[in-house]
Amino acid sequence: MSYKEREHLNRLIISQLYYDGHQSIAVKLNSLVNDKSVPCGPSSRLLNLVRTGLSLEEEEKEKAMHDANAVEPGTGIDLEIESETVAKSPEAALYETCYVTSHKAPCRSAAFSPSGQLVCTGSTDASIKILDIERMLLKGMGGDDGSSESHPVIRTLYDHTEEVTCLEFHPDPRLTLLASASKDYYVKLFDYSNPSVKKAQRSLREASPVRTFCFHPSGNYMIVGCDQPTLRVYDVSTGQCFVSCNPNDQHTRALTMLRWAGSGQYYCSASKDGCLKLWDGVSGRCVANFERAHDGYEVCSAVFSRNGKYILSSGKDSQVKLWELSTGRPLITYTGAGASGRQSHRTNAVFNHTEDFVMFPDEATKSLCCWDSRSADRQRLLALSHNGVVRFMTHSTTMPAFISCSDDHRARFWYKKALTE
Repeated sequence: MSYKEREHLNRLIISQLYYDGHQSIAVKLNSLVNDKSVPCGPSSRLLNLVRTGLSLEEEEKEKAMHDANAVEPGTGIDLEIESETVAKSPEAALYETCYVTSHKAPCRSAAFSPSGQLVCTGSTDASIKILDIERMLLKGMGGDDGSSESHPVIRTLYDHTEEVTCLEFHPDPRLTLLASASKDYYVKLFDYSNPSVKKAQRSLREASPVRTFCFHPSGNYMIVGCDQPTLRVYDVSTGQCFVSCNPNDQHTRALTMLRWAGSGQYYCSASKDGCLKLWDGVSGRCVANFERAHDGYEVCSAVFSRNGKYILSSGKDSQVKLWELSTGRPLITYTGAGASGRQSHRTNAVFNHTEDFVMFPDEATKSLCCWDSRSADRQRLLALSHNGVVRFMTHSTTMPAFISCSDDHRARFWYKKALTE
């Protein structure tokens, strides 16, 4: 702020004090900071300026919240404007294990917090672990002092009785809420701010084992998929349930993955019936059905790109596809994973944090396949060092880090260290 701007601000403050009836304060402040040659009379201009500024600030907040297409250049895939963009983020082969955590049974689920500071893992032993990423990185760099305060596992939660199938942190980083789904028919919400609390504060009971769920970007709603075809939407605060008014919208077999678009305008569903469906986020109606999305094989995963223009899907045909929603067709097929073709187990495909690369675990070799997301060029494989099949993986949206979950009971945290480290 320049000297003239600061002088102008002081006069506005003094005038506002006069206007509000604080004459003695205004006189004293005027004698200290104001040029006596420029008189200050009572005025409410400062109040009007503050009102205008607060109104504009609120509009900007609402615009940022509702405009999911406001993605910074270079931070998401958009084939309409960047067909020859050079990837600036690291390929999968450059990642290395920083930390390994073990459960008492196969590890099947994981999630990063929106802030990128925490990660959680879930297992068929019904337990959930929450880990601090900074502590894991410290362990990986050999900087751990061995004290309990530096141990990466900061919470272990026990409130399910069957396999934990899906995990997700609440999208509002100000709320310390973690949601989990299980084969015990429950979706549970944990407040992990209190280290002594191991049980959920709220729960939703479904009619069959829960396979997948996903929060609306606002955190006010949740879509839930079970071991049956009907997709349900819940109000998180009231537990009220909504389903499509047309039964023909539903899948014909169990759901495998559900995801909201960043705008909340749409959500997508993958199913054992081989279909990939797109749903309207307001009406709850199916607006597009991609039948035989993976040649009739089970569709194992589906995620939106950051700008909401594409869906990345994987199937038991060992292929990964990028679907353009405006045309309803697969633009790119990423091939080369699975020497024997069909997979025996379900796994998932993910984007990296910049969407420059697509990553997918190869069941046969227990390695991670990686492709350039725009050209589909196959990159080098990364040996995942697991003794069992990798059943799930998730990549951070804020940093070059991912976690792999395996039937060997372990979850491995992978990170691409900076060259300066």
